[in-house]
Amino acid sequence: MASSLIQPERDFTLWAVLLLAAAIGFWAERTRWGAKLSGAVVTILVTFILSNLRIIPVSSPTYDVIWSVLVPLAIPLLLFKADLLRIFQETGFILVAYLLGIVGTVIGTIGAYYLLPLGKDNWQWAGVFCATYIGGGMNFVPTARILGLHSEDLLNAGVAANNLVMTSYLVLLFALPSIKWIRRIFPTKRSYQTIHTGQINLSTPQTGETLRLVDISLSLSISALVCAGGYGVADWLGLGEIRILMITALMVALATIFPHDLEKIRSADKVGMLLLQVFFAAIGASANIEAVLAMRPIFFFFAALIVAIHLLILLLAGRLLRLELVELAIASNANTGGPTTAAAMAKAKEWDKLIVPGIVCGTLGYTIATFIGVSLGHFLR
Repeated sequence: MASSLIQPERDFTLWAVLLLAAAIGFWAERTRWGAKLSGAVVTILVTFILSNLRIIPVSSPTYDVIWSVLVPLAIPLLLFKADLLRIFQETGFILVAYLLGIVGTVIGTIGAYYLLPLGKDNWQWAGVFCATYIGGGMNFVPTARILGLHSEDLLNAGVAANNLVMTSYLVLLFALPSIKWIRRIFPTKRSYQTIHTGQINLSTPQTGETLRLVDISLSLSISALVCAGGYGVADWLGLGEIRILMITALMVALATIFPHDLEKIRSADKVGMLLLQVFFAAIGASANIEAVLAMRPIFFFFAALIVAIHLLILLLAGRLLRLELVELAIASNANTGGPTTAAAMAKAKEWDKLIVPGIVCGTLGYTIATFIGVSLGHFLR
């Protein structure tokens, strides 16, 4: 594939583009059309267009920094006001929806296996994509290695297809709760909307809350300390895959033990949302149509069919069990994207009560997804 106008090693130029895309998303939420799409979706679409016009690269060390530093740093910032009792009350519904999502992914994988054969390695790719849409993209490479897929070209093709499918699906999940005829089908017994915590208030004074430098610096330092502790504990246990969960657990513990002290530190969640908006920009940049077409386009249709069946089964089962559309959307995000995208979506949509449940379910998925994917692959074989 041809190189981009901005080369991957041009760090400051890429940071400028990503931050500008985040700013465009925040601005768009002030408009009627942008509020319907959400700022996160607008940001994704901006970098998606730039990537596919070859203006910015599909992959870059800059994006790696966002995944490895900015995203973990953002998680504690979103949880300064976490209420442990409410978290326990609300997690149950998300967990049920999440388990339904696993069933939908398994059935979707079996359907794709028989409808879109990929050749002699069909069963292996079925296992890989099944694991990916149970626990997120972090399961892609480990599952592929276990199932014996070692071709770097094929793995790159699979990753490119997954990035494109996931970006498209993430946009769909953001839009889903806003579609009136779908929303009317599902009950709205529980309230997840948080008042005056969303992106649009980041720079508006209507709540009387002002951004103070001391609060910003203190919140970032606390978040960094929590990340250091969470990473340290996870690494000490030899369980690097639960780092995000450990960060979440530590921050929720602090917020529960010192609720009044942390509430005095204003606007931590808004700083976290700014970091996540840059994360959304990186997601959009990684989804490149040309990369998929240049490699193995059938991977895209294979993965898209799995996700489509997953969503259909999740919505049908969720309707029968009278789960809310909001719960189904976060659960599906935790299935297909993992804990980080689930948390990011919950905050972007102002469903603050669902941030921790999304992380918990996403982390659970990460720990069991490879096992399920490998088992299903061998079963289909």
